Amino acid sequence: MDTAVKTGLYGSCNLLEVKAADIRSLSALEAASVRAVACIGSFDAADIDRLPNLELIASFGVGYDGIDVRHAAARGIVVTNTPDVLTDEVADATIGLLINVVRRLSKAEAWLRAGHWARGQAYPLSPLTLRSRTVGIFGLGRIGRAIARRTEAFGLPIAYHNRRPVEDVPYRYCPSLIELASTVDTLIAAAPGGPSSDRAIGKDVFEALGPKGVFINVGRGSAVDEAALISALADGTIAAAGLDVFANEPAVSPDLLALENVTVLPHIAAATVETRAAVAKLVVDNVVQWFTLGQALTPVVEIEA
Repeated sequence: MDTAVKTGLYGSCNLLEVKAADIRSLSALEAASVRAVACIGSFDAADIDRLPNLELIASFGVGYDGIDVRHAAARGIVVTNTPDVLTDEVADATIGLLINVVRRLSKAEAWLRAGHWARGQAYPLSPLTLRSRTVGIFGLGRIGRAIARRTEAFGLPIAYHNRRPVEDVPYRYCPSLIELASTVDTLIAAAPGGPSSDRAIGKDVFEALGPKGVFINVGRGSAVDEAALISALADGTIAAAGLDVFANEPAVSPDLLALENVTVLPHIAAATVETRAAVAKLVVDNVVQWFTLGQALTPVVEIEA
């Protein structure tokens, strides 16, 4: 459990701290005493059923695809996440990652640190530029819209793909990922995880994006066919990629790490002290308000419906 969450809940609740893998080793008495869970990552149907009196699952983060929301709903259990508090941080990191990929800034720094500049060598010109690009966003939710607003500042055209068009945005809607990839040369994935996005970005999408294409993923690693991405980067189907999320975190494919045209980050788009504290506070506030008022602050959409 996050330290800030523990500190925030101390005095308001009786705390029982267990690792996710140990939830099923709780005694029957311990399991029956649990009314709320604050968790990071997955919490499946078996975990839920181990706790007969569970009322609330408070997820630490905006993504909740690792939680069996439907099973929770069937048992009358409310699931919450932490939207909004990390939106701007992730959007900022996304733009930083995009610029880094296009201009190869990390590689330039490594080249300088290795002493090449001091020896009078010239760093190679970047083959890519942000100028004249068209940006496509897969997933125009809170984070996707924040990314779009920042992209507008660069004067770049924007298109997007969602399950349905979004009202009150000036961007072009593409009814399929293939159409989106065919329309743009920079594809940013900010879609949530789950069955609707599982491996949605594959070989056909990368082929549509084309040899000048840049792919950025700050959504979920599960949305990408990682083998297809590796092939697309290796054979020049697309030009480059920047990834903050992966299919099997924290393990990252050695084949991916071996590629020079991909920038990889350890899922840190929202990882700042300020944002982490805000996320922890919202987890605490959800739990405390549930126990005091019987209402959650940020129930997930599926539960609200």
